[in-house]
Amino acid sequence: MQKIQKLKSFAALTALAGCALATSAQAEWSANASVTNNYIWRGLTQTENEAAVQGGIDYAHESGFYAGTWVSNVNYGPSDVYSYENDWYAGYAFETGGLSWDIGYLYYNYDKEAEFDFGEVYLQLGFGGFSAGAWVLTNTEADEGDGQDFGAGSTYYLSLDYGFTVGNDVEVGLHAGYHDGDFAEAFNGSDDGYYDYNVSISKGGFSFMVTDTNVGGPAAEGGFDNDQVKFVVSYSVGIEL
Repeated sequence: MQKIQKLKSFAALTALAGCALATSAQAEWSANASVTNNYIWRGLTQTENEAAVQGGIDYAHESGFYAGTWVSNVNYGPSDVYSYENDWYAGYAFETGGLSWDIGYLYYNYDKEAEFDFGEVYLQLGFGGFSAGAWVLTNTEADEGDGQDFGAGSTYYLSLDYGFTVGNDVEVGLHAGYHDGDFAEAFNGSDDGYYDYNVSISKGGFSFMVTDTNVGGPAAEGGFDNDQVKFVVSYSVGIEL
């Protein structure tokens, strides 16, 4: 079954966790909204390369605790059991000796008929412009097939990112990730573990990203074409509540 992660885009997950970390000292509610020509999650399209409208609400406490929710439209092919993704997450972000930590739990919720909801625990570490993260499967309502293991810890996603600023406040991001495990293969429609990588440029609320993977199987066929280079343009706004 072709499934998202979205990630939300991983794109989504990294952005959400980063937002929570940045605002944790303010103890406030905030919201975000965005539009994109393609919802990419861990390198894979979640909308058959079509547009998505997304948004979320976050709460961040001065102690470092944060929680929130995020939603996007999704499309995984002929079946109409997937129309939306609604994520719920909570975690704790803090700094020690110049090293930033972000630890939490993320639950991916889809249409009831999909029966493929799942949850992950994650850990992200940051130092300077570098960050590294790990997301590990903890639970899912999906049924295992023959020879499959959907147990806690059986599927994981690893990421490495570097960001820096150039002239006129233009932000450049470099990303590489690896997704593996039986659940990832079932959800994404991939033959095996795969790598994803991208380069992004952003300023203000605008962002442009070039992304690619080495994925195989159904995820690289039909309307998905996840083995092809993709160009993603998006615009997002933050709202103080």
